[in-house]
This record gives sequence, structure tokens and C-alpha cells, in this order.
Amino acid sequence: MKTVLVPLAKGFEEIEAVTIIDVLRRAQIDVIVASLDHEALVQGANGIVVETDVSMDNVVIDILDMIILPGGWDGTYALADNKIVQNALREMEALGKNIAAICAAPFALHKAGVLSQNFTCYPSVEEQIREDGYQGDKAMVIEDGNVMTSRGPGTSMCFALEIVKKLQGEETYEMLKGGLLASYCK
Repeated sequence: MKTVLVPLAKGFEEIEAVTIIDVLRRAQIDVIVASLDHEALVQGANGIVVETDVSMDNVVIDILDMIILPGGWDGTYALADNKIVQNALREMEALGKNIAAICAAPFALHKAGVLSQNFTCYPSVEEQIREDGYQGDKAMVIEDGNVMTSRGPGTSMCFALEIVKKLQGEETYEMLKGGLLASYCK
């Protein structure tokens, strides 16, 4: 079974995190939801609280197939400033494993030095990353090498489905896309 990590920090974007977790679990992917500290409950940007499975300092990188960062500015800044998350991103990159981020979270990838040349993010976040390679609204999801990025809450379903396609294949992707009535995803 494929295993992914979704770290949550206070102020994460709830639509993105929950959509990713839900869609991937429907695809029979083991999703580990981790907090940055030892608190099991993490509050999102809009006051929704999510219970995590584990603390980041208890995550074993070797078992992961992918790390996925949801956005939300406060959450993103916390992910970008957290040494454990930053080291996990660098280790995933060094091992050639998959990395993904949506909304503002490509900023945390940039800070870790693992953001690919071509990327997308929430409009205006590129100003804090770099203009070179920013794909804007050219696509809902940009994949460049082992890094996948997306734009924000409205693109989170397509982002999660693209992750499913990458990890579980076209057949599972098409089945879920149909069942979720997400025909608008490419």
C-alpha cells in the first residue's frame, strides 16, 4: 500500500487538507496526518479542528511514497519554519520521492530548496518565491519531475485526483473522478 504524509500546522487551509486526505483514502492510500508538535488537534484557518495521527517527530521518512503540504498562510509559514518538516522535504528530495504542495505551501518547498523549476501556487505567492518558472493559471496542477503543485482551495479536488493517478494509476483515478463527479478535472 502506498503511504503519504500530510503535515498540518495551525492555520492550514481546511478544504485542501480534508480533500487530499479524503480522496487519497478513497483510493486505498495510507494517509498519515501529522502535527508539528505533540498536540493531536490542529485548528485550521477557518476554525475547523482536525485530529492528527502522529507528531512530525515520530514520522519515518523511509516508509513514505509522498509528502503533501496543504496551504493556508499561517500553516505554510509554520511548515516553512519547522526544521523537522524542512528536513523531511530535503530527505524526500534526496531519495527521489514524490513531493506535493498546494496554495501557499509551495513557499515551504522553496524554503527547503526542493521546489521544481516549473510550479504553480495561489496567485501572488509567487512574489515570495520567484517569478521564473511560475505557471500561473496555465493548469490547475503542475507536475515537474517529482514535484506536484496546485493553485488553491478550488483546485484541491483535481490536485488530489492527480496524486491518485500518480500513486495508484489511471484506472483508480478514472473510477474516483467519476464517482466524485469531478469531470472538470483533466
